[in-house]
Amino acid sequence: MNAPLTMPQHPDATASPSHHPLPTPGELKQRIPLAPALEARIAQQRDAVQAVLDGRDDRLLVVVGPCSIHDPQAALAYAEKLSELAARLDDRLLMVMRVYIEKPRTTVGWKGLAYDPHLDGSDDMAHGLEVSRRLMRDIAALGMPVATELLHPMTAPYLEDLLSWVAIGARTTESQVHRELASGLQAAVGFKNGTDGSVDVAIAAMQSAAHPHRHFAIDDAGRPAMRETRGNPHTHVVLRGGHGKPNYDAASMRACRLDLQAAGITPRLMVDCSHANSRKDHRRQTEVMLDVLEQRLAGNHDVIGVMLESYLHEGKQPLKLGALRYGVSVTDACLGWEATEHLLTLAAERLGGVAR
Repeated sequence: MNAPLTMPQHPDATASPSHHPLPTPGELKQRIPLAPALEARIAQQRDAVQAVLDGRDDRLLVVVGPCSIHDPQAALAYAEKLSELAARLDDRLLMVMRVYIEKPRTTVGWKGLAYDPHLDGSDDMAHGLEVSRRLMRDIAALGMPVATELLHPMTAPYLEDLLSWVAIGARTTESQVHRELASGLQAAVGFKNGTDGSVDVAIAAMQSAAHPHRHFAIDDAGRPAMRETRGNPHTHVVLRGGHGKPNYDAASMRACRLDLQAAGITPRLMVDCSHANSRKDHRRQTEVMLDVLEQRLAGNHDVIGVMLESYLHEGKQPLKLGALRYGVSVTDACLGWEATEHLLTLAAERLGGVAR
């Protein structure tokens, strides 16, 4: 990860926390509305993802895009390239773009576009929410289903009507609050295995999210509310490795399948080709994906998808204002566009698709 930003120094560390009003979810949706045609398109995008999970569509689900979004202009340029590629390869691949606007932090550091859109520690969250919603709307309008990780539950009401796939991260899969949140989403949800590599917490999360819940929330008017959910049947496990060790190998997948079956859950597995599975070497994502493809071609149909970190240009860079290279990640290193295009085209060919 990049070095943390220098944060503003407050003169009195003992003073009470201050509050800065934000727009309500309803106000932001009025400012950046969804036209009826786009609402219908997003509903179709969600159904396409759910069809893969349900076995109604045998394409491979590919969640691909930058580790994080820091430059909306570059993200939209990437989305335009990805939408063209997705249209060519849609016989065998269903692509969904990563539009991650929140980033988890072990201690401190840049928390993502929704928190600090100016990249300078000013934390203009009102603008961050606005630019995040506008970007997601523009990407969905290109025909690309939108994926994100919902890190703070309060961001969900501002964005959930735009999402086709949601990640709950390794650090939050165990959280009751996030399981309740997932139970009320219309989008499919992938729960990552724990940071230690175990899948038990992800399985428990799926079981919890499948059930109805009543939980604390805020409504579109920004008022505290009790939310009643129906349960989300479209969840699955995301294998991302743990403690520096991968878990995409055949033995790990077989063990996960048996654990899911013992819990009465249909095995539906996605492999995160980054993180511990690539041993934090972004170039090894190619190796991971090709291995997963071979397992699928050998008959492992539990594998319904993969996740890749990819951007316009390869690698990563420190977050230094005035010295940022266009289209390069400021968090985890990513594959560049050429490598991404080659890998996904190869995947479609191996899976029997015909590129148009």
